[in-house]
Amino acid sequence: MASYSQMNVPPVIPAMMRTELKDLKVAKYLLENPGLTIRMANLLGSPLEKGFAMLPANWSVAVNKAAKSALTKALETAVATLGRKSPRRSRELFHKVLVGASGGIGGAFGLAALPIELPISTTIMLRSIADIARSEGHDIALIETKLECLEVFALGGTRKTDDASESMYWLTRAALSKTVSEAATYITQKGALNETAPVIVRLINEIASRFGVMVSEEVAAKAIPIIGAAGGGLINVLFIAHFQDMARGHFIVKRLEAKYGMAQVKEAYDQIAV
Repeated sequence: MASYSQMNVPPVIPAMMRTELKDLKVAKYLLENPGLTIRMANLLGSPLEKGFAMLPANWSVAVNKAAKSALTKALETAVATLGRKSPRRSRELFHKVLVGASGGIGGAFGLAALPIELPISTTIMLRSIADIARSEGHDIALIETKLECLEVFALGGTRKTDDASESMYWLTRAALSKTVSEAATYITQKGALNETAPVIVRLINEIASRFGVMVSEEVAAKAIPIIGAAGGGLINVLFIAHFQDMARGHFIVKRLEAKYGMAQVKEAYDQIAV
């Protein structure tokens, strides 16, 4: 007769500690209440529709192209440089200052500056996201973590779901999981990034389709005449604050998943009221 240790008995997964459940509640609040559109509208004192009406006819093409270019540059930076020695503590205020400074360009020159300004601000935001990931205990030298940092740019949109009970956070992760996994395998096997490889193009396109919506809102806000260079910097600070919140929430969830597994964490997440 087989001993107990030889039997096919599933491992016992411990219940989450109270402090971990508190962390998960913070994560859910951040992830399910992004509020980027509302924050920008409050700063402007008017709805973003006013800004959209002031954009040129080809603005959506320009935004989509700039979003893809910015994400490609950010991915190149992630693969090449993230994981080198750097402070353990996240420097969120420092990165806000840098992104705010770059936002002055967009505020002063509008849509024409987007191809220059967006890759700069996106790369700075990626470094801030990586800092937050590291502060939550993740190894940012791993290619999987680097791609999870890039995945943050897809989080926090305002798309509606067919099922109101479904979390946009989990739906977005599910939609991207296969492509992110394939991209991680490709980069690990090749040892380098080829941005024209089909799996990398697919990854950038899938994230850009979500990131581009938020970039569009940023561009619309900067199009309102009262903004100018100083206001453009403030809009960028709101923009990075949004992704810092998404990163904090996402990497809290990932930290708990590493200990308890996705199924248990998602079940606990779904039961939390925020």
